[in-house]
Amino acid sequence: MAAATFGLACPPTISPQRVSAFITQFLSPERFGDYMADPDRVVLIAEENGRAVGYAMLVAGEPADEDARGAIHHRPAVELSKIYVLPSSHGTGASGQLLEAGRAWAKDRGAAGIWLGVNQQNARAQKFYGKNGFRIVGTKRFNVGGAQEEDFVMEQPL
Repeated sequence: MAAATFGLACPPTISPQRVSAFITQFLSPERFGDYMADPDRVVLIAEENGRAVGYAMLVAGEPADEDARGAIHHRPAVELSKIYVLPSSHGTGASGQLLEAGRAWAKDRGAAGIWLGVNQQNARAQKFYGKNGFRIVGTKRFNVGGAQEEDFVMEQPL
């Protein structure tokens, strides 16, 4: 699912080779095994009729990215690292359900805020996050397949 959905959030200027390199490096089954074994992460799955249609991953703790660290205001913080839904399930509420489950996990971890990075060209995702209470608080860079992309840092208090 990660491989099927990651490219959907990328601007058209990112080549298929860069998307593929990112998927190989960060979204392989082996990497997800590592993610799921990390006690500071959670992977949430959205299902429709017993079929996985989306997922989210959250990471508790101080942001590793220096620009994100300087931009966010609410600590302790949880990062909404990934939230993707298959195109056939866009508009079904799956993204909202994943976000709500992520907020609940963050609150259970004692987080005061939740933050994320979103590509500056991804207007659809920015609109979704804005409707759900996130505000732009800064910018950061995000490496995709060896090249830097510009992201907005968005945050909301919990």
